[in-house]
Amino acid sequence: MEVSKEEFLRQFCGDYGYPGAPKGVDEMRAAEFERLEGMAYLDHAGATLYSEAQMADVLKDLTSNVYGNPHSQSDSSMAASDLVTAARHQVLKYFNASPREYKCIFTSGATAALKLVGECFPWSRESCYMYTMENHNSVLGIREYALSKGATVLAVDVEEVADLATDNGSDGLYKISRRSNQRRSKDVLSHGCQNGSLLDISGNNWNIFAFPSECNFSGQKFSLSLVKLIKEGKIPLQQQGKWMVLIDAAKGCATEPPNLTVYPADFVVCSFYKIFGYPTGLGALIVKNEAANLLNKTYFSGGTVAASIADIDFVQKRKNIEQVLEDGTISFLNIASLRHGFKIIEMLTTSAIERHTASLATYVRNKMLDLKHSNEINVCTIYGQQYSKVEGLKMGPTITFNLKREDGSWFGYREVEKLASLFGIHLRTGCFCNPGACAKYLGLSHSDLVSNFEAGHVCWDDNDIINGKPTGAVRISFGYMSTFEDAEKFLKFLQSSFVSLPVQFNNGYMLNLNSLNLIDNSSQKAVSDIHLKSITIYPVKSCQGFSVKSWPLTTGGLMYDREWLLQGSGGEILTQKKVPELGSVRTLIDLELGKLFIESSTRRDKLQLSLLESLADLSEEVDVFGQRYEVQSYDDRVNTWFSEAIGRKGDCKQKLPVDAMRFRPNLVISGSSPYSEDNWKKLRIGEACFTSMGGCNRCQMINLHQDSGQVLKLKEPLATLASYRRKKGKILFGILLNYEDIMEGENETIAERWLQVGQQVYPSTE
Repeated sequence: MEVSKEEFLRQFCGDYGYPGAPKGVDEMRAAEFERLEGMAYLDHAGATLYSEAQMADVLKDLTSNVYGNPHSQSDSSMAASDLVTAARHQVLKYFNASPREYKCIFTSGATAALKLVGECFPWSRESCYMYTMENHNSVLGIREYALSKGATVLAVDVEEVADLATDNGSDGLYKISRRSNQRRSKDVLSHGCQNGSLLDISGNNWNIFAFPSECNFSGQKFSLSLVKLIKEGKIPLQQQGKWMVLIDAAKGCATEPPNLTVYPADFVVCSFYKIFGYPTGLGALIVKNEAANLLNKTYFSGGTVAASIADIDFVQKRKNIEQVLEDGTISFLNIASLRHGFKIIEMLTTSAIERHTASLATYVRNKMLDLKHSNEINVCTIYGQQYSKVEGLKMGPTITFNLKREDGSWFGYREVEKLASLFGIHLRTGCFCNPGACAKYLGLSHSDLVSNFEAGHVCWDDNDIINGKPTGAVRISFGYMSTFEDAEKFLKFLQSSFVSLPVQFNNGYMLNLNSLNLIDNSSQKAVSDIHLKSITIYPVKSCQGFSVKSWPLTTGGLMYDREWLLQGSGGEILTQKKVPELGSVRTLIDLELGKLFIESSTRRDKLQLSLLESLADLSEEVDVFGQRYEVQSYDDRVNTWFSEAIGRKGDCKQKLPVDAMRFRPNLVISGSSPYSEDNWKKLRIGEACFTSMGGCNRCQMINLHQDSGQVLKLKEPLATLASYRRKKGKILFGILLNYEDIMEGENETIAERWLQVGQQVYPSTE
C-alpha cells in the first residue's frame, strides 16, 4: 500500500489532498467522516456526502434561531427572508453570475428546475428543442412540452474536432450530427419538416439547445464554448429564430460549476446535495433575465400573486420573477442550511476540489486500463474518452466501465455490484437515467433496446446481460472527501475478484486460495457411505425452521415447506434481506395436532394456526417475485402478531463460525466429497427420487447470524464463497432438488413417501 501511495503522490502531489487548505483530506476524513470507516463510498455522482461539521453547524443554527414563513412581516419571517436573499446571492456567486443579469429560482431539485423551463417556455410550431444524446432523462423530459405544442425535437451528437478547418477560426471546432426529427402530429410534421431536415420558417420563434456540463454516464466534460457559439450563430443549426442555451450542471457543478460571466447560458440547473450532500430536495434554476421574462407560468399559488379574487376571474401576479416562479412557501429551512455547505466548498475552493478528484480518477482509470487476464485480454472497458478524436479530452471524476472475463464474455454489472457490497464498496450500476449515452457507449441499437424491453428488461432490474451484450454499466465517482485509500481499495477489489487466475477447478469455477471453515456441529467423523444427515422444514419463508427425524413428501416436495410468506403493508414480499429480524421468529409444525406454532422472544404469546382451517373467504392475488399467485390470507390478529414480533437489532463485525444451518437447507447430506453435488443429475433417498435443478444462487441472506435473539449482519460466508464459487455472475453453494412423484397401480395413485434421517443417498451424474 505504502509503495503505491508514494508512487501516486510523486505523480499528483500538487493536486491531491488540498495542501493549501486549513485541513488536508486525511485530517478532514478522520474528523468529519468517521462513519466511512471500513468502506469506500464511490457514488458521488449519485449523491455526495455531508460532513459532521456541516451538520453540527446546521443543528446549531436551527436550534439557536427562529425562522418563520417568509410570506409575512414578523421578525422571524424577516429573518428567514434575509437568509433566502443571501442564499440567492451565494448561489449566483458560485456560478459567477451577476445579480444584475441573472436570477436564482429555488426548486425542489434540478429535475424540478428543468420541468419549470419546459412547462413555461413559449413553444410554438416553429420552435425546436435540440439536445445532445448524452443527457439525463430529466432533460429529455422537456421534449414532452415541446412536442405537445407542435415543436420539433432533435437529438444530436456533438463532437469536438480539433483539425476541422472552418471559416470561423478556433470557434468552429465542432461537428454536430443530427438524429431523426421528432414531431407529434402529421400536419405539424408536414408544415415544418421535409426530407429529414428542418425548414427555415420564421425568425420570431424561440428555440432551446440543451447539454450537460458533464455527462453523468461517462464523465465527459462538454466544452462551455458551445454556449457562445450557439448563441452567436457560429454553429449552423438549420433553424431560424432565437436560440437559448440550457446547461444541466447537476453533475458537473460539484467540481467545476459553469462560469456564467464567461459562458452566459440562459438556463442552468443544479441540485445542492450533489455539491455538499445536504440538504436534499433543494435545487435551483439560474436564469438570465431575458430568458426569465419569456417564461409564462399558468398556475398561481400562495406567495406568487399580488392580488386575486375568489369568485371572479381576476388575478394579478407579482412583478418579482422569483416570487412568480416559486410556488407556495419555499423550503426556507433547507435554504438557510445552504451557507453551511458552501462554507466547506469555499474553504477548499472548487479549483482544488476539481484537481483533487481528477487526480484520483486519472490514477484509477490508468490502473484499470493496465489490468489484464493471464491471456493478456483486457479486463476493463472504460467508456467516454476513447470515443473522442481529441487528445486530452477533459473528463470529470467519474469512471464508467464494464468488465470482461478471460474468454471475452462480459461480467454482468449486478454481479459487480453484489460483490462490491461484500467489500464495503458503494458504487452504482445501470444506465444512470441517461439512455442516450448508455445506448451510444454500449453500442445498443434501437432494435436492441426494444428487444431488451420485450425480454423484460426495465430500469433497476437484474437483467444485466441480454443476448451477450451488457444492458448497462458500472460507475464509480469521486468526491471532495475521497482518498487514495478509497481508490486503492477499489483497485484491489477488481484485482482479487475479476482478474483470472491460472488455475481453475475442472467444473469451471474460478479458484482462489482463500478458505472457509465450514463446521459440523454434530459430527466431525468421515464416513464412507452417503446418507441423509438432517431434515429441516421452513414453514414460513425467511423465518426459522425446525429439524425432524422424518417427514412426508407431497407433490410440491416436503410437506408445508415454505408454504407461508409475509407481505408488507405496501404489498412487497418480506424476506430476511429486507427484514433480517424474521430470522429470529421460530416455527414448529405438529402433524398430529394439525397446527403450526410460531413464537418470538418479543412476544409472550405463541401464534397457533390450524393446518386444516379453510381460508377460502380470504383469498386474494399477490405478486411473488414477478409471478402472480392466488393465495389465502389471514386476519388482523395474525398480522398484528407478526408486526409486533419483528424488532430491529444491530450489526456485528466479529468473525463467527459458519454451520450448515446458515444456508437454510432442507436436506443435509453426509459422506460425499466437497462440492460433488455440482455434478449430480439425479438423486435417490430411500425410495424417493429427485432431479437436480442446478446450483443454488446465494445472496447476502446467508451472512445473517442469530445470536441470543439478535440479528448480526456479517460479510461471511458470502465473501469467501464469491472468491471461488462464482460462475456466470452467480455464487453457487448446494443444489436445488425437484421431487419426482411415482405413480403406483392401475389407478396411478401417488405413492406416499417419507424421508428419514439416516437413509442412504444414491446420486447419479448421468
